[in-house]
Amino acid sequence: MQKELEVKILNVDIDEVERKLIDLGGKLISVEEQENILIDSSKNPIKHSIDAYLRIRETKDILNSTADLTLTLKKNIKNNDLRENIELNVKIDSKETMLDLLKELGFDKIEIGHKKRKVYDFKNSQIFFDIWDKETYPYPYIEIEVQEENKLYEVLELLGIEKDKISLKSIVELQNELKK
Repeated sequence: MQKELEVKILNVDIDEVERKLIDLGGKLISVEEQENILIDSSKNPIKHSIDAYLRIRETKDILNSTADLTLTLKKNIKNNDLRENIELNVKIDSKETMLDLLKELGFDKIEIGHKKRKVYDFKNSQIFFDIWDKETYPYPYIEIEVQEENKLYEVLELLGIEKDKISLKSIVELQNELKK
């Protein structure tokens, strides 16, 4: 189980922010291609009982020539300043077998999205530059993940990001906004 504190940065020029980050000493640590499979039950939705979602993520890290396959239950904890989550992760070796198992348990809703992600290490934080396939989410954004809340404000200030660009919404919430 791991805890994460994060925000999304929306409606900014991500190329400009990335250039500024590199100029400030941000270190590129990963260049990823991801397949994200959201899993739910139409009879007993996860979000109905807890503010969470279930995901299988397959990550191919081109920079480091590695691959990873993880099942995650991501639970949101209420926090007014940051998106605070508890992640329960388990490595798996077959997404097909895991999907079959979950279907047998009543998880019959599957949504698949593909994302390209660059990950930087900067000032004891991780900064993610995310671009989803157009069907999943058509706008690029940045995620900033910190260990301590005060680090977020330092990073935002150094990168020149205004607080009105911060979102605490999950990707599912952002998708639902577009459907309205």
